[in-house]
Amino acid sequence: MTSILTAKHSSGSVSSHATNVILHAFDWPYSKVTRSAKAIANAGYKAVLVSPPYKSYRSDDGTPWWQRYQPQDYRVIDNQLGNTDDFKAMVNALNNHEIHTYADIVFNHMANESAQRTDLNYPSKKTLSEYRDSEEYFESIKIFGDLSQPLFTECDFVNAFPIKNWKDPWQVQHGRISNGIKDAGLPTLKNNKNVIKQQKSYLRALKQLGIKGFRIDAAKHMTLEHIRQIWDDDISEGVHIFGEIITDGGATKQEYELFLKPYLANTQLGAYDFPLFHTVSDVFNHNASMASLINPYSVGYALANHRAITFAITHDIPNNDVFLDQVMSEEDERLAYCYIMGRDGGVPLIYTDLDTSGIKNSAGQPRWYDSWRDPILVNMIHFHNLMHGLPMDIVQHSDDLLVFTRGLKGVVVINKGDKQVSIDLPEGHYSDLVGMQNVLLTPHVSSEQGTLDDDNNEGDKQSLKIPAKSCAMLINNDT
Repeated sequence: MTSILTAKHSSGSVSSHATNVILHAFDWPYSKVTRSAKAIANAGYKAVLVSPPYKSYRSDDGTPWWQRYQPQDYRVIDNQLGNTDDFKAMVNALNNHEIHTYADIVFNHMANESAQRTDLNYPSKKTLSEYRDSEEYFESIKIFGDLSQPLFTECDFVNAFPIKNWKDPWQVQHGRISNGIKDAGLPTLKNNKNVIKQQKSYLRALKQLGIKGFRIDAAKHMTLEHIRQIWDDDISEGVHIFGEIITDGGATKQEYELFLKPYLANTQLGAYDFPLFHTVSDVFNHNASMASLINPYSVGYALANHRAITFAITHDIPNNDVFLDQVMSEEDERLAYCYIMGRDGGVPLIYTDLDTSGIKNSAGQPRWYDSWRDPILVNMIHFHNLMHGLPMDIVQHSDDLLVFTRGLKGVVVINKGDKQVSIDLPEGHYSDLVGMQNVLLTPHVSSEQGTLDDDNNEGDKQSLKIPAKSCAMLINNDT
């Protein structure tokens, strides 16, 4: 089944096919993704990134989201979000709508179980005993390996010490992620033969289940040698791979130079575009000039288009106190998405959750619970899919205004200022796909803002009135 998204506007409707937009269904149970597959396809998404599929701690009373990032065993999928059967059903449901499934991969460390035991066998003796006691069940959900033996033992971990200097690459890539000296932290895996063997076996098993993409969690904590050995040509074939390397900006920023730059230089993998995120955040969250968005790649503040995962928010930002100041207002996040969806290049990642952060929207509801299917955002995805591959040209900008075209087919206008702006459009008959309130297309009138068309030839022209803190994504119906 091929999903075709149709958007309605003043002149009728226009259809598009999904291209590359990823929905990050953060901490969604696999069954919820399964039930939502048709709606996800109808919204124009091409892939769904799901939380780590392996064995992690589960409880009848539920567990916090971060438990999903503490693996106990790769060989079975058995966690708070579901088991292997649930996972397979989800992949099949998404496949039926031609949506790819991407899996979050945690290879830097294993679960912190120091409160329960002192050894470093994974899974624990208790879990291995559970495997024996319920052998038929666990064999039925096994995706690879021998469940009678540990996956890892003490010799598969580096010596324990907490990371103290987060700007020291050696410490970051060999120390334990912890909450301080009193926290034993997450046991860090070595780059040895057994670890490489088990991790590659796990990825092959996921590919056999139909996984088409891998997100590398905590990639800055893994050595480049480890990353290159795991994601070799065989593992990388036919899948989209991108690493999470959190930085505080682009070129010249210390974290970029220490962690992201070497990763980009020594692998062919994609990465979260934190340089672009900070550029966008500076514009919409800190009142920098819109000129910063003209070509941020040229000054090292965006990744190359073919490697970039672009975003307005990731799961770490609202769910960790240290990043909370990076959460944009609702209206600024919407303008940020307009830029990300309107521009040429990168793979947009749209975040949604089930209220893990507790942050509410202006209506008092969980901020990102249903944001993935917000009609305005869905229309932005529709525009992105329609314009995929068309060149982008900046044609007008000021501190508060950015206007650019996508070939001859589309125009994007973003006004982050406090006043309405009027824009004269080139010849054509336009429709606004986004549909924000009080955005108005009218017959051509003179405007102090000038015209996008340098010629003054007679013909059909329109003007656009765009309110403060608004954007428009226009389709030229004559092309």
